[in-house]
Amino acid sequence: MDTTGNPILQVLKDYQAAVFAKDVDAFVALYDEDLTVFDMWGTWAYRGLASWREMAAGWFSSLGTERVVVEFNQPESVVAQELAVVHVFVTYKGVTANGVVLRSLDNRMTLTLRLKADGWKVFHEHTSAPIDFETTKAIFKHE
Repeated sequence: MDTTGNPILQVLKDYQAAVFAKDVDAFVALYDEDLTVFDMWGTWAYRGLASWREMAAGWFSSLGTERVVVEFNQPESVVAQELAVVHVFVTYKGVTANGVVLRSLDNRMTLTLRLKADGWKVFHEHTSAPIDFETTKAIFKHE
């Protein structure tokens, strides 16, 4: 992903690096203190950076020796002064220490960011997957 001239795409690149490194501090540094996250996994909403940090610490520690490779596809962003929005398709791949893909799933993600003194910070994140009408199950592969 070429991030030249687009600081919002740089945030996505930093997200990829933090997740792969399982670096909780680098991960939460992307977010603002008054964050609200509508995550699609288990919790209706995370409010505030402390709850998001707890989620990230639990996620990363649950991986053991595995890592997660994050791929962003078709990002579209709009930046207006101190506010930005990006929506993107995201693939999460669980991989072994040797890089062998064990599993993967796709999500849709929307991030809303604001410009702070220390750079662009996410203050709202929303992830989702479409629901199949017939089975009422989430569709985790983007076709």
